Parts: sequence; structure tokens; C-alpha cells
Amino acid sequence: MGAFDPIITYEKGTYIETDTGNKVSRKASITGATNIILGGKSIIKNDTILRGDLRRSTAGQHVVLSIGRYCLIGENSIIRPPGKLHKGSFTFYPIRISDFVHIQSNCIIEAASIGSCVEIGKNCIIGKFVIIKDLAIILPDTVLPEGTIVPPMSIWGGNPGKLVDTLPETYQETMESKCKNYYLRFKSA
Repeated sequence: MGAFDPIITYEKGTYIETDTGNKVSRKASITGATNIILGGKSIIKNDTILRGDLRRSTAGQHVVLSIGRYCLIGENSIIRPPGKLHKGSFTFYPIRISDFVHIQSNCIIEAASIGSCVEIGKNCIIGKFVIIKDLAIILPDTVLPEGTIVPPMSIWGGNPGKLVDTLPETYQETMESKCKNYYLRFKSA
């Protein structure tokens, strides 16, 4: 933890802390919770919407949304599985978010997968079936159209999103440290 990094406080009782250290806002809207897996030490902020209820219509339990360790889902963001017409019926497909992923506020995510050590800036729209590989930054206000594949070690921005720069070799350590630091600073008042 950096010497000058401020503590981020929330009012006691406004977040539920799970056995695995996840901190979930009581103001988050989580539907189909039995179809959502949180890896541990992740933070789901106020007014976030997680749609675990959108799943294939076959019987049995299915993981619809899998979120790794040390992830942050920012305020007013929506994460829902991508869907499409398949064999005459509309079908949803699971979304996997790996470890050390920060999704800032006001984002809409319908990706197929988001790799480890990914940062998605504020106000982004990540279209259906987008694949963001490990070690990537999506700049604020970026729109990634359906089916976009973001390669590792890249920075994307714009509408529509495109490659704007590459990341340094040290990015993985930087992002892991940033995510752990944020989690440690996020405390009840």
C-alpha cells in the first residue's frame, strides 16, 4: 500500500462481506445469484446490476457470470451475459471475468470473456461476445463493437474502439498491485 493512498470508506452495514472476502453493496441489484461465482476479495459497488438470471433455458445449474479475485465492479455498471438467436430460440452464453479486473463506473459489459489484469475506464460499452485478452486497458468512453478481440498488452480507445498504444512489460505487476491496494483501502467507517 502506498504511503499517500487514501482509505476509501463506506458506511458500516452498507456492504455485505462474504466468507471469501467479497464486499457486495446492499444497493447492488443481483439477479440469479445462484448462477454467479465471485472468486474472492472482489468489490461490487452501489447500483451495479449483475444479471445471473439470463441463462440458457436448459435444466440444471449453470454458471452465467464468473468473476475472479481482486476485481472491482464500479457504480452504475451493468454486467449481463451476451445472447443471440441460436437454432430458432434466443440463447444466452456465460461471461467469464478473470482476476485483477477493474471495471469503472457507468459501464455496460456483454463480453464473452475478460482476461486477467484488465482495466476498463468509465462510461465504456463492451459489446456482445467481445473477448478482452489478459493485460489490456480500455480507455474511458470507449465502445467495443460486437465480436471485437482485444489482444494482450494493448490499450484501446475511441468509438468504435481501436488500438491506440501498447503496455509496458511491467503492466501485470502494476495492475495486480493496484487491485490489491484498492481492496485493502476499501474499509467500513
